[in-house]
Amino acid sequence: MRRIPSWIWPVLVALFILALSRVVKNEYYMFAGYVVLQYIVLASAWNILGGYSGYVNFGSAAFFGIGAYGAVVLDKLWQPPLVVAIVFGGIVASLVGLVTAYLTLRLRGVFFAIATLALAIVLQTLVMNWDFVGGPLGYYSVRPDSIAGFPSYVNYLFVIMLGLALIAVLVARAIELSFIGRGLAAIRDNELAAECCGVPTLRLKVFATMVSGGLMGMAGAPFPYYITYLDPNSAFSLAYGINSIAMPLIGGMTHWIGPVIGAVLLAVIQQVATVTISSELNLMIVGVLLISFITLAPNGIVGLFERYRQKRQRRLST
Repeated sequence: MRRIPSWIWPVLVALFILALSRVVKNEYYMFAGYVVLQYIVLASAWNILGGYSGYVNFGSAAFFGIGAYGAVVLDKLWQPPLVVAIVFGGIVASLVGLVTAYLTLRLRGVFFAIATLALAIVLQTLVMNWDFVGGPLGYYSVRPDSIAGFPSYVNYLFVIMLGLALIAVLVARAIELSFIGRGLAAIRDNELAAECCGVPTLRLKVFATMVSGGLMGMAGAPFPYYITYLDPNSAFSLAYGINSIAMPLIGGMTHWIGPVIGAVLLAVIQQVATVTISSELNLMIVGVLLISFITLAPNGIVGLFERYRQKRQRRLST
């Protein structure tokens, strides 16, 4: 029997979720599912740079906020379709990623991490002082009650984010299995040795930063319509940076499926905690899980599965 290609599975899962979304009538599940899918995009995008190349990026909130405020700028100027705003947010975030890469990727370790964190703070400060997009007072966006072909606009946002999650997962998988992924893995293992072997380290890191930032920007573009009121603190929230790092670490950074597993697990737990206890527990949950996995399973859930599979193969071979 011919083996089914691994890229088919994300597509089949996305189609199943799409069909399920047409049946579910309770809009709360659409709201909660949107958040889970949003974190799949952010975690997969972060892993392209942070996981594959080993450059820890604390600037996820910066690229997410760029996408969100890019959509706000277009909404005030033109009010285009949401898909146009998503593409625009992705392009602007990619260009910011390009500039950021050339300015910071010669730094390594903690210096690069601090530089990306500073990027988020600088952009948030700029937006706070930009009256055109509302400044510190924020911006209200009017979300239509319905849209043609969908039960509600919330369902439409969910489907849009489902498509973005599928794109992010397939892009991350394609990069991992390509020569780009092998080059990024060489950088992660030993950047100096990779340079000596002829790997174009700077070009690969710039490419990874642009793709990662672009996907995060695309994830942020629908956010003003989802939340309806956008302010700098919500768009550039530190929670995006923390969760984007924690989810690949928990799921496993060396495989494209790791960020998906971590995002689903952590985001679902956070959504349940928000409804049943308090949203203030979200960052505490992240901290507890991070400490647990770093201590007990530093390679994440994927690493645990690989270790179990190897032990099982050894038992069968003997």
